[in-house]
Amino acid sequence: MSEGRTERKKILKNLRNLLDDMGSSKVTLIGDIMLDRYHHGYSNRLISTAPVPVLKILRSEESPGAAAHIARGLNSLGLDVSVFSSVGDDREGDFIKNQFLSDGISIDGIETVNNRQTLTKIRFFGSRQSLLEKTQILLQADREPLDELDIEVSNRLVEMTLKSIPDSCALVISDYDKGVLTDVGAQKLIQCAKKYSIPSIVDPKLTGLERSRGATVALFEIRGLDLLRRRLMLESAKEAASSLIKTYNWDSMIVLGGIDGVTLYEADGNIEFIPCAAPSPSQQIGLHDAAATALAAALGNRFPMSSAVVLAAAACECVLSAQASHEFVNRRTLGLWLDELLWQLQISDR
Repeated sequence: MSEGRTERKKILKNLRNLLDDMGSSKVTLIGDIMLDRYHHGYSNRLISTAPVPVLKILRSEESPGAAAHIARGLNSLGLDVSVFSSVGDDREGDFIKNQFLSDGISIDGIETVNNRQTLTKIRFFGSRQSLLEKTQILLQADREPLDELDIEVSNRLVEMTLKSIPDSCALVISDYDKGVLTDVGAQKLIQCAKKYSIPSIVDPKLTGLERSRGATVALFEIRGLDLLRRRLMLESAKEAASSLIKTYNWDSMIVLGGIDGVTLYEADGNIEFIPCAAPSPSQQIGLHDAAATALAAALGNRFPMSSAVVLAAAACECVLSAQASHEFVNRRTLGLWLDELLWQLQISDR
C-alpha cells in the first residue's frame, strides 16, 4: 500500500473513532437562519399563455435551513450547540423554534423580531410523471423581509455570542448577508476566538468577505472561486486561492466542487484535493452547511486541517447522495459513509 493510501486509511479510522466517541463539547454558531420549503410533483405540459411548466404538487415539506441546518447537524453529532440568530414573529419563525426544541437545541439565543418576516426559500421540484425519481428544481422563490434588520438586534446577538465563545471548542459563522452579522461584529467574534485559541469556520457570501478576515478556514464554492479568479485577472484557481488567503489572512480555504470534489488550500502553500466518491450524486443543496458541520466537529476536537477536510468531503458526499435536499448530516449517515470509504480502500488493496 502506498504511503498516501496508508495515511488516508489512518485518517478515516481516526475520524470514525471521533464520531463514536464524540463528547458534548460546545460549538458556538451565529448566522442567518431561514425556513426551507419544498414542493414536489410532476409537470407534463406547458400552459398555453406562457412557456412555463404546470406543476402538479404531490407533497410538500418544510425544514429549518442555513445556520439552522448547521445547528441540527452539530446536534445530531452529539455536540452541544449554542446558536444565535433572529426570526420573525410569524408561523415560519415559530416552526424553526419548535423544531429546535424538538431536537433538544436551546432557543435562548434566537431573538424574535416583531412585525418581521422570517426568510423563507421555496423550491419547486418536478419531472415528467413517469420519471419521478429524476426530479429537478423548476423554480426557487424567496420570501424575505423588506426592511434591513435593526442594527441593535445584530449588536445584541454578537454580544451574546462573545460570551459563549470562551467555553466553546469551535466558532461557526454562517453569513447569508441578511443582517445578523456586520463587518465589525464578525471581526469581534473571530478575534475573540483567536484569543481563546478556538478555530473559526466561516461560510461567507462573496459580497461579505470582509466578515471572514482572520478566520481559521473560509468555505467557498468552486463557481465563486472561479468568478473571483476572473475578477482578479489570474490564470489559475491556485493563484486565486493564494491571493484571497493572503488578502483576508485566512489560515486555509476549502473549495467545494460537488461532483468535482473538495480542495484544501493552506496559507503555507499546501494543497490537497479529495475527489468525489459519491456513487450517484443527485442533488447538492446543503453542501456548505455539511462542510461547516464537519469542520467544526473535527477542528473542535483538535484534529489537524488535513483530517478535517477529509471529514468535510465525506459530509459533502452524504449530501450529494441524499434522497431529499432537506436532509442534514447526522452521526449515523456520516459514520456509515466513513465505513464505506474504509471498505473501498481495503478492497482495492487486495
